[in-house]
Amino acid sequence: MDTGAGLPRACIAREAPRPAACRVSRIPAVARCLDKILSKVRYLYIEIGEASIKIMTVVFCGRILVPGADASGDWRRNMKDLKHLLYFENLLQEAQNELILQAQSEGKVCVAYVCENTPEPLLNLPGAFSTRLRAPRTGSMEMATYYMTSFLCEYSRALLERAIEGGYNFADCLITPDGCTMMNRAVENMELLNALGKEKEKFFFEYMEIPMKADDNGLNLYTLQCKNHILKPLHEHYGIDISDKAIRQAVAEHNRVCELIRAIGEFRKGDKPRITGYEFHVITLATYAAPKYLIIDKLEETLEELKTREPDEKPYRARVLVVGSEVDDCGFIKLIEDTGAYVCADRFCYGSFPGRDPIELNDDEDALTQICRQYMYRGQCPRYMNTAKMNGRREYVNALAKEYGADGIIYQQIKFCDPWAYERMIGSHILHDDYGYPVLSVDRPYNISSSGQMRTRVQAFVESIEIKKIQGGDK
Repeated sequence: MDTGAGLPRACIAREAPRPAACRVSRIPAVARCLDKILSKVRYLYIEIGEASIKIMTVVFCGRILVPGADASGDWRRNMKDLKHLLYFENLLQEAQNELILQAQSEGKVCVAYVCENTPEPLLNLPGAFSTRLRAPRTGSMEMATYYMTSFLCEYSRALLERAIEGGYNFADCLITPDGCTMMNRAVENMELLNALGKEKEKFFFEYMEIPMKADDNGLNLYTLQCKNHILKPLHEHYGIDISDKAIRQAVAEHNRVCELIRAIGEFRKGDKPRITGYEFHVITLATYAAPKYLIIDKLEETLEELKTREPDEKPYRARVLVVGSEVDDCGFIKLIEDTGAYVCADRFCYGSFPGRDPIELNDDEDALTQICRQYMYRGQCPRYMNTAKMNGRREYVNALAKEYGADGIIYQQIKFCDPWAYERMIGSHILHDDYGYPVLSVDRPYNISSSGQMRTRVQAFVESIEIKKIQGGDK
């Protein structure tokens, strides 16, 4: 094909070498036809001044035949591998990881939860530990769809499917807030189907209500719900110490993890980051999925390792901030970075903002009330619908983008997630029109790492940022 026909003068076609991947020897007719086509395929460059951007990739049957920008692979080419990265990755392969088994063998109670609106320190009191449920490598969701319909979000259906398969039988209890109706329906189905707690006499389900407005009345509700649906059941069923002293002890451990994640995340700033967005997401995700006290030493070693890690010479094409709903698929972050982008910050469920903000306590008030107040006012969940919270969510993203030097924002949601669907629709327009950021607004399936369509959309977004930079755009 003639890439030069009808193009502006600034666009110049250049010959590209034929890749080895185009050999299709087992299908001679297809091979000859493909060989003839690829012999004329050229990369298309847009040249403005002295800068040039490669913008075309040929994909055949899902395989990249002529590699363009999205075939760059991991942009971290020369940085030394993190010592514990593989260890953290292995912890995320299954919901029941080796550290959960270790903690339970030590006699600790596994408290499972499904939403960021559940205060973590209250689940990690002495004698207990938390794990936020995930469904790694989800395949068919036929059974969950039968009980919940195909119009509910895939995260809730994936959890129900995994529960029906017996993937969460290790949990000693499950606590869920009504952050969204879909998640409540998923957990209710787990209870009705007796999918969890088999052969565990003390197992219990708890459903807690959380406020829709961040004010004094909301705080009173939040505090009461945490007492009745977290602290009281843990004490009555398992004898967990729920005193103020025990809560403060749990906060201290929680804060240590938060401080380490915050310190590790600082290396994402600047033109030469010492950690990739994918690596950071893996490490952060592990702090939600595994007992915290068992990974603190690995986090400390990783932080020390990063202090002396040699960064690459600005290998990425654009810095992006990922915002929106639940992301526990590390492959999604890797997909973004495989296009040449760098995920410099995160504001999504399972992310570090605000989930890994330390909790500040004083001696003038009980610890429970202080925890609930901070969770309520710092929370960025669209469950909160008062005007101050809605406006605050866009201001929060703007502040993150400035602090971490984001060139653009990817606003994502899981398909059929109602709360984030409305938030994404409004937020993406406001961040673009009022704050001036390039914004890619997408919905996505629960597992997306192999999506060619999403890869193409992200790549095009990155290229648009590059072109705007060359043309002298504001952001």
